[in-house]
Amino acid sequence: MPDQLQLLKDCLKGKREAQRKLYEHFAPLMMAVCYRYTKSKYEAEDVLQEGFVKVFNNLDQFKGEGEIGAWIRRIMVNTALNYLRTHQKYRQDADVDMVPERASNDENPLASLQAKQLADIIQRLPTGYQTIFNLYVVEGYSHVEIGEMLGIDAGTSRSQYLRARVMLQKWIEEETQLTTKNQ
Repeated sequence: MPDQLQLLKDCLKGKREAQRKLYEHFAPLMMAVCYRYTKSKYEAEDVLQEGFVKVFNNLDQFKGEGEIGAWIRRIMVNTALNYLRTHQKYRQDADVDMVPERASNDENPLASLQAKQLADIIQRLPTGYQTIFNLYVVEGYSHVEIGEMLGIDAGTSRSQYLRARVMLQKWIEEETQLTTKNQ
């Protein structure tokens, strides 16, 4: 982003053109972040808009330590989690008996999938599993941190992550077999 410092100063002064540039620069990437935590484009757009309202309302709190993109991303993740919490969507919403506790030790089928296919498969996870999977794998939070963020035990976070992983492996194996069969 050209002259990030000046753009931030102009945003703090309330200059609409600077705010538009900041939004346009980060919105596509942040939309992807929001979509990872929601089940539809509509919900992701709501989270994105709410997140950017928070960004602009709190821009004076950005101290310039680190990248502005990382700061905005954290706001988006927190906004998505608040959205899920408000709608009680982070709670476990899958039948725990439908997923075995252990994954197969077969060859890793991830290697044959494209990123878009993988994102689509992750999107199919029950919301609680999807949220914890994203927080742990994508965002890099520990299960203790996830538990604190979501108001659940760290053990619940671990078990939902493991069950999400098992579901994903099963679906990825099925997807890989279909792709191989159709070629």
